[in-house]
Amino acid sequence: MDKNNTSSLPMKAMKDIPAPKADAKQIVALVKNGGRVSGYKLSNGQVVDKNQGVQLAKQGDIKGVGISVRSGSEYLKSLPDANENNNLGNLPSVSG
Repeated sequence: MDKNNTSSLPMKAMKDIPAPKADAKQIVALVKNGGRVSGYKLSNGQVVDKNQGVQLAKQGDIKGVGISVRSGSEYLKSLPDANENNNLGNLPSVSG
């Protein structure tokens, strides 16, 4: 799969794919409460809630993610690439 191919189905399912800034952070862990994702831990150690994460991604401050919508709520989703290890669902979880 060409990781630059934005015509793939997973990419089309996203509402927005913001362009990351050069100093954009990565999500390194998911913050979970009761088994549900409530936020994200970033590569600089900062912990943000889901809404803050979406806003940071929209501003280009988080790389490797797109924005999807479910039941009217925006959330972050991994951009498809050849590396399964960086998928949000494969990241470690921390308690919120």
